[in-house]
Amino acid sequence: MKYAHIIGWGRYVPNRVMTNDQMAELVDTTDEWIFTRTGIRQRHIAGEQDTTATLAFEAAARALAVANVSPSQVDLIIVATSTAEYAFPSTATQVQSYLGASNAAAFDLSAACTGFVYAVNMAWQAIATGSVKNVVVIGAEMMSRVMDWEDRQTCILFGDGAGAVVMQGSSVPGGVIASALHADGSGGNVLSLPNVYKNHAAIMSPTYELNGADKNVVGMHGRQVFRFATSVVPDSIREVVAKANLTVKDVDLVIPHQANSRILESAAKKLGIPEEKFYSNVHRVGNTSAASIPIALCEAIDEGRIKPNDKVIFIGFGGGLTWGSTLVRWGSKAPDELKLLEREWKRTRYVMARGRAKLRQWGRQLSAYFTPSPNPDARLKDAEKDKDKKKGVD
Repeated sequence: MKYAHIIGWGRYVPNRVMTNDQMAELVDTTDEWIFTRTGIRQRHIAGEQDTTATLAFEAAARALAVANVSPSQVDLIIVATSTAEYAFPSTATQVQSYLGASNAAAFDLSAACTGFVYAVNMAWQAIATGSVKNVVVIGAEMMSRVMDWEDRQTCILFGDGAGAVVMQGSSVPGGVIASALHADGSGGNVLSLPNVYKNHAAIMSPTYELNGADKNVVGMHGRQVFRFATSVVPDSIREVVAKANLTVKDVDLVIPHQANSRILESAAKKLGIPEEKFYSNVHRVGNTSAASIPIALCEAIDEGRIKPNDKVIFIGFGGGLTWGSTLVRWGSKAPDELKLLEREWKRTRYVMARGRAKLRQWGRQLSAYFTPSPNPDARLKDAEKDKDKKKGVD
């Protein structure tokens, strides 16, 4: 079972669309200015009721439906995200609860826009060791919640969404065949999202602010990011194909992190391959960070751009600085539309899962309510009695 195949995929983006013209109502910009510099025409913005976990759940449920895998068969859930609602519990454990995947372990992975590539590699390694068989890997982001909407440099770039894949162990050769991951912490200041801790107790005066930041928003040095990306993307692609004993010309499709169309144009030129080999949907969804590669993967499949035995590269780059690539020999056929509709993921299943989760929460509350609290005075008296007994023996 050492081969890790992608057998299911799903994406979800919020209904609200913000065009460049609408963006121009918020900051000093125009549709032409944004498009010529980034290739972006619009992006999706989450609603008030959306969370990173709910977006991730929607994508995961669709991926499980394509894979025809039950939540009870899932062994591990990995969520790559930079915009979790909590440091803990993890977004992945929330998704596990929403799905009713009661047998699955779950954790979040933080590698910014490279997160999905890192997570696919972690799933591949876990499958290769035989410790798990079915893994749900999700990239999910709510970038609109961490934007400075007065900063034209950043707010025009990002959107919200989630994408997921189901990876399954198999004895059939194929699936993930090579991966290359890298990081350079010296570039952490180039692209960052600070956590801001404010202690309201008197223990710290007046407050403690991490790295001097007073708000939790993305900071970016655009030119440095651009130079970094245009360098590492072609180098990483060359590295991963070399690991697989292939050449760049053997690659059928590259699905990159959707940051900027100019980065993709530069990478294709440096590699000497047609620009069409780089799949791009950045004009429709903008930069969705860790969600961008799985969302693009789903759209490429829908458009018939990926066929069985195609060699596909995922390439990510982002804050950390981090970058990495994964080479996959595609082995799955797109499911017949009618058959997929027949086994369309049933919302009743997930409604029941959430109901069971709520019952467990109530059960814990009731158990705690009826369990006597430890009495430190009683424990002290018992300890004194024991001492007296020992003295009597002595």
